[in-house]
Amino acid sequence: MLLVGNYISAHTNVRSVGEELGIRLRSAGWNVVATSSYRSALVRVADMLTTVLRARNAYELACVEVYSGRAFRWAEAVCAALRAVGRPYLLALHGGNLPPFARSNPVRVRRLLAGARLVTAPSAYLVEQMREYAPRLELIPNAIDVQAYPFQLRRRVRPRLIWLRAFHEIYNPSLAVAVVERLRRSQTGVSLTMVGPDKGDGALERTRAAIASAGLDEQVRIVGGIPKRDVPARLAEGDIFLNTTDIDNTPVSVLEALACGLCVVSTRVGGIPYVLEDGEDALLVPARDPDAMAAACSRLFDEPGLAERLSRNGRRNAESLDWRVVLPRWEDALERAARRAS
Repeated sequence: MLLVGNYISAHTNVRSVGEELGIRLRSAGWNVVATSSYRSALVRVADMLTTVLRARNAYELACVEVYSGRAFRWAEAVCAALRAVGRPYLLALHGGNLPPFARSNPVRVRRLLAGARLVTAPSAYLVEQMREYAPRLELIPNAIDVQAYPFQLRRRVRPRLIWLRAFHEIYNPSLAVAVVERLRRSQTGVSLTMVGPDKGDGALERTRAAIASAGLDEQVRIVGGIPKRDVPARLAEGDIFLNTTDIDNTPVSVLEALACGLCVVSTRVGGIPYVLEDGEDALLVPARDPDAMAAACSRLFDEPGLAERLSRNGRRNAESLDWRVVLPRWEDALERAARRAS
């Protein structure tokens, strides 16, 4: 089969769910062709299109990842090329911003999704929001290799915070700095480690400016992007995981934090409430509210048993999303799509 998506972990140190799916399918015995790994977006799209055409005799079915914004255009172009060479495809929806994009572009979205043998979504949120555009819509959640994330039960937490996302404005990294600024008024020894690549939209610079303005140079450390293999060790350094995003779906970084036993404090946006239950495996707060997020962190220090409950239940949640559970669902979906195409 052919997998089409942004498989650029060699340049970003961040492996996408689609890239990981290709690795897992190969390990399970599937013959997989994947495109594209080029750093340049234009070259990447060109490689996707030429691979669809050049390798058309090497695959029977394609799986195309679909995102909102400009990325939606390359999905349209790839699917047009697949139709031209007579190859069936399924579509894998991604991104918390896809529903508003669909509402603004309903004709384009319906047309693209109508041509697929099957459409998948990684969260109940996207299934709910995108159902009207794709009747054949199936939930296959994002997955992680839980065994790669050693679990440490947090019975009591220290004010050691971890933030792990790309530095992009939609993830609102400056909010994490504002949380630290508030926590240090009541907690001693507060620290924040921020991990992630720079997406180049100015978010990293604004975060650095917020750190300097608040006088938090000793409390906040930015380490940039790291290889996937180093994520568990980095997460193990903290006790509280901050997810500050304004737009989200089913972030793998949150699943990784759950697997490691960190106490997750997250904004209540997009697909997050469909994955996390407030007070059971995470604490959820409104977006762009540093006071609410700082107060949630303070609850972890003050409420007996809260940290242990979140830590234990979070690991259980992550285990339900292990690749050993999710990969068979992908294989079943691909086999059904292939049969429907034959």
